[in-house]
Order: sequence, then C-alpha cells, then structure tokens
Amino acid sequence: MNTPLDSYRAEFPVLEQQLYFNHAGVAPTSLRAAAAVREWMEDVVHHGVKHERAWEARAEHVRRLAARIIGAQPEELAFVRNTSHGLGLVAEGLDWRPGDEVAVATSLEYPSNVYPWLHLRDRGVSVREIAATQGGITPEAVAAALTPRTRLVALSSVQYASGYRTDLEAVGAVCERAGALLCVDGIQSVGCIPVDVKRSRVHFLSADSHKWMLGISGIGFLYVAREVLPRLRPVLVGWRSTTDAWNFNRSHFELRADAGKLEEGSHAYTGIYALGAALELLLEVGVPAIEARIRELLATLEEGLRGMGCDTGPAPEHRAGILTFLPPAGDPRALYGWLAEREVSLSLRRGRLRLSPHFYNRTEEVERLLGMVRDFTRA
Repeated sequence: MNTPLDSYRAEFPVLEQQLYFNHAGVAPTSLRAAAAVREWMEDVVHHGVKHERAWEARAEHVRRLAARIIGAQPEELAFVRNTSHGLGLVAEGLDWRPGDEVAVATSLEYPSNVYPWLHLRDRGVSVREIAATQGGITPEAVAAALTPRTRLVALSSVQYASGYRTDLEAVGAVCERAGALLCVDGIQSVGCIPVDVKRSRVHFLSADSHKWMLGISGIGFLYVAREVLPRLRPVLVGWRSTTDAWNFNRSHFELRADAGKLEEGSHAYTGIYALGAALELLLEVGVPAIEARIRELLATLEEGLRGMGCDTGPAPEHRAGILTFLPPAGDPRALYGWLAEREVSLSLRRGRLRLSPHFYNRTEEVERLLGMVRDFTRA
C-alpha cells in the first residue's frame, strides 16, 4: 500500500538497485542534494567568484535550517567537516585544569567520542568511565559516574552499535544539578528523531550529514550553547574567525562572539549546499512524521525477526532508528555476507546485524528482507 511518504522515493535512485537499511552507516543522498552541489559547481565554473555573496547568503540560510532542526539559534552553530571535528573543537577548546574529569562510556561509544577525551591526558584530565547497561547509558549510570571533579559528560544521543537511545532530557537534568557540561555526539539522532538541545540542556552537539540527514560526507555542524561560547577557545583561527572578516586591508584581531569564531577560513560550499537541500527535505517531510514511519518499520522488522527466533534489540522504549539482531543459529557474519551479495545494505557492528531504515522505505521492502533472512536460516 502506498503512503504519502512514497512520493519521495523517486529522490533516491539507489532504491532501484538495493534494499537500503543502512542509514546509520552511510545513507544514500537525494537527487535534490546532488542538484544543489551541481548548482554551485556550475556557478563557479561559468562565473568564478562573481556570485560569492549569494554563496554566503546560502550558507547562512543553511545555518538557520540546521539550527531549526535541533531547536537552537543560528549564532550557536558552526559548520564543521564531520562529527569528530566538532567534538575535537570542544575537547581542545575548553579551559581544562589538572585534575579535571570527563565522564565517558569508553567501552560503548564510537571512537570519535572517546579519543578526543583520552587525548587530554597530557593536560592532566582523566576519563571517568560511565557504566553501560544493555548497550546504553542511563541517567542513573551518569549520576553514579560523576564526582566533584567532573567537568563534562560526553555521550551519544543514540549508541551506534546497539541502537540504544539515551534519555537526553534526564541526563541533561543530572548534569545541570552537578554543574557539569553535556557534550553530545548527535549523528545517530539528527534527522531521525526530534532533537531539542534547549529542552535537553545540551551544551555541545556535533553531527555530520551523511547518515540520517541524508546529506554527504565532509560537512556537518557543531552546536555550542550561547552561555558557554565565551568558554570555548578556538583551536584554529583565521580571517573568518574575526569581527571584521571581509576587510582584508588591515589586521584587526577580534574574535567573533558567536560560534562563527570556530570557522577559520573559506566555506566548503559544495557540502553546505548539499546539507541545505537535505535539511529542506527533512523539514518538508517533518521529523515527527519521519520518526513515526521509522518506528513502524522497525516494529514490523522486530516482529518478523523474533518470529524466526532471532534475538533483537533494543527494546521499543529505548529505540530510535536502529534495530539489531542475531540469527537463531550460525555466524551472523555469514548472514551479513549472504545479504550483501543480494544487494541488501546493512551493517555488522560488534557481532550483531544492524538495520536502519528511513522514512521512504516501504513495508514491502521489510517483508522482502524478512523473507531473505527466513530463507537463509532454513538453508
């Protein structure tokens, strides 16, 4: 049965070739995003720098879209190359003191949200472990990890391997009571579920666009709450970091007061144009509608897989866009390879198969996948 969301399927030609359940890995981008990149390329090919002001205006439009999708203000957002870049700007830019602690679930998190904090050891900063529970981080585990020396809690809004969704509002309340900063790797949530950095009391959030935002690699954004902007020192500075950026006839080193101080040089316009088209598409569909559709698809997947005896997770109350599973018997790597040979895009993470559909996937595609898993388990 067709749904109103099916009208967007034509934007994703990859669906003609593959069953695509890998948006938590690398998502296919849309024809709109590709057209936006070509728009800028054609402009610079045929006109050079003539329309530079229009490029800058487009970048500010995209900054407003990014702010809108996470409930922030545009001046609180800086463009970054990727999630790691944003997290690194936070880790290296804060005024750490010897004896400070960062609370992180190093056994659970993606390396991008572990290594920047471990790298602070030579500055006297220690990492305090947050205990993982069923593949996720609970507010209680965060509270138990905190000490008077803990200055920052770093965690993912959704764990990449297990799919466990963090209760950011509850964690934000814990951090606020303890006087600790909250830094979030948001790449597995932005574009998939509603995100509100203000309501969740998040101080920093970094995410790039090649997963749930349906953009391309090499572009993303870092949110820095207005109240902590003065505390974050730019790791790199350049002409764009300053208050008189476009006056090249004098040296006037005064850093911007907003998140723009973290952007040291010329914009990556191809990425920004693609990100803008991707965000416009998500906002057009509506993130609540996206969340509802993904939940429906995951529920169907879970029911079918459990009916075959598969172990599935996380539970619906801890779920965002990811469902992981283990077949009832045999090596999950064998099933992964068998499905990949049959043009099914999915991931294998920490020994479990990971499925991550998006809003334009159909129930018929879910049923086809379930049929393939059933055939494999019976063979």
